Amino acid sequence: MPKALAKTISALPARSLLHPLDDFYARAGLALPAVEEIDALAMPEPYRSLLAHESDMTSTLEKFHGHTLHIRVQRSRRERTAEGHDVYCRELVLLANGLEQPVEFGAIQMFLDRFSAAVQVEILAEHRPLGAILNASGLKYTSRPAGFLRFASDPFINGLLQLSGVQILYGRRNTLFNARHEPLAEIIEILPPIQS
Repeated sequence: MPKALAKTISALPARSLLHPLDDFYARAGLALPAVEEIDALAMPEPYRSLLAHESDMTSTLEKFHGHTLHIRVQRSRRERTAEGHDVYCRELVLLANGLEQPVEFGAIQMFLDRFSAAVQVEILAEHRPLGAILNASGLKYTSRPAGFLRFASDPFINGLLQLSGVQILYGRRNTLFNARHEPLAEIIEILPPIQS
């Protein structure tokens, strides 16, 4: 396992390990689902292989499922931070093209002013996952998971991932950095149950 996986969120502003998902839940008046931070080795396969790496989730999930992906945005907002950053946040589901099968639920905060104008236009079009946009753009970036998570699904997540009952789900908190080591995006990525 790469040493960088041992990094913590200490390089980021003081935030919850569940940011930006916690903010979306708070704005909707919902209680966060039960969650615990776990070691990557505590995740069973195939979740460990799908989450404990330093690649983008889009290409990882496309390879695993054998389909390209698109997004369905649930909620989004755009605002300017106190530091002057143009920030765009969205809560979304990644779906396999042609199947409309949910393969991930996520929440992401992006620092738009750190992307080119062309990439910003694609992000705001809300069709393609960020990983696909960045890989096509040629922008140099790194992916640094900061924590691995085990969730008990709640009714909101169940609805988005087409689940019923309480399910145990695995996910991660990840940050994408540009070549200047500035955060491009802070992401919570949660996978649905996968039949082995």
